[in-house]
Amino acid sequence: MLERLNGNYFARRAFDRYATWAIVALAAFLRLWNLGYPAKLVFDETYYVKDAWTLWNTGAEKSWPDGYNSNFENGNVWGYLPDPAFVVHPPLGKWIIGFGMWLFGAENPVSWRISTAVLGVASVFLIMVIARQLFKSPAYALIAGFLLAIDGHAIVLSRTALLDNILGFFALLAFYFLLRDQQNRNISKVIWARPWLIAAGATLGAAASVKWSGLYFLAAFGLYVVISETLARRRAEQANWAFAGLIDSGLATFLLMVPIAIATYIATWSGWLISGGGYDANWAETNPASGFWAWVPKPIQSLWHYHQEAYGFHVNLHTPHSYQSNPLTWLLSTRPTSFFYEGLSNGQDGCTSTSGCSSAITALGNPFIWLPATAALLFLLVWFIRQRDRVSGLILLGLAGGYLPWLAFTSRTVFQFYAIAFLPWMLLALTYVLKIYRDLSAAKTRAMKVTLAYLGLTFAASLFFMPIWIGTWVPFWYWQLHMWLPSWI
Repeated sequence: MLERLNGNYFARRAFDRYATWAIVALAAFLRLWNLGYPAKLVFDETYYVKDAWTLWNTGAEKSWPDGYNSNFENGNVWGYLPDPAFVVHPPLGKWIIGFGMWLFGAENPVSWRISTAVLGVASVFLIMVIARQLFKSPAYALIAGFLLAIDGHAIVLSRTALLDNILGFFALLAFYFLLRDQQNRNISKVIWARPWLIAAGATLGAAASVKWSGLYFLAAFGLYVVISETLARRRAEQANWAFAGLIDSGLATFLLMVPIAIATYIATWSGWLISGGGYDANWAETNPASGFWAWVPKPIQSLWHYHQEAYGFHVNLHTPHSYQSNPLTWLLSTRPTSFFYEGLSNGQDGCTSTSGCSSAITALGNPFIWLPATAALLFLLVWFIRQRDRVSGLILLGLAGGYLPWLAFTSRTVFQFYAIAFLPWMLLALTYVLKIYRDLSAAKTRAMKVTLAYLGLTFAASLFFMPIWIGTWVPFWYWQLHMWLPSWI
């Protein structure tokens, strides 16, 4: 009996120690294996990879000759022009992509994607740390990490040199800092020594430095701090709780988060500011300002003008695209983005299928994860309203920052893969509902068996969809088996 107890103890201890790293290893394998395929610039890599390389080497994005992709893919990576390029996203994401290119050589397609892949793996570890804090359960932290590790949307975005996975990492990291800050908050007085809140502000500044949609997370997280602390003062029956909360907490939160976010954002533009070779970098020299603006340094005037032009591009972006999708459909993943597709005829380059062969990379989420996760979000919304459950509110906060603002842009040209920025909160919602199911179940052992069976189903589905996530060559008829909806094609 004693030997059995000791065996269980050591098995449990080994599980607690190594299970997290096993999931991280699984995530790393799915994101790093054959990362250099295809050795072609897929989808918007045509912009971000080449912009990243010129940014890293000159301090600003430069133009390339028309039709230069094939030259770049063949290793001719130095053919950029001296003319600046007009780009509409801030530089940090491209600095990060460029670091990988510098590290492994821009001629190697692995270098284009290694940075996003590493951050994708880091996000899997991070969601487990966050889930452990939220749920106080190592087991459900592992479930959250497992779901993110095997989901196709997360895998594809981690294996592609786009900006959105980088944005999602910074948003998730800022959420972790926010949770740490809220663990130590003190509503009895204004506290200025809040390093975790400052860290959240800096990280959200980094998120906005990848894509401006990071500002939505900054607004959502900052408002949460103010509102939650004001309500906490009310529950504590403090005198003048509303005034103290909105003024004291509001002012402190603003000063602790916003200036550091702005400073972080401007710092990421240092290459553009210092090199003087970026688009519109010398605009203020030929357009002298008057009044207040005359006192502003000319590089900042030029940077502000550049931002006005980029903003104009974004708000007027209505060019039709075959893979654009309405944000109202994102939670159901009804129009995934095809990043890459090539086909071969029977007998061509080793294809032996009479129907032909296909290699596809489609940013399609695992339907056995996404549909239950969407249902879980609706459940948590009702649960939060009825129970005033803090954990539900925190999970929904991620959706408030990452998804709700896009509902105001249903007529713009936007894409399903933007959802990677808030996918972790969808998976946290699903994990939390699984935990609630077990906690409320009279037969907890049976509930855990049902949960494990569900996780097995999701893993089997991921194995089935894996070829169209990583570009494996398969018979055309087998590719068609994965296209369950006409809108997936």
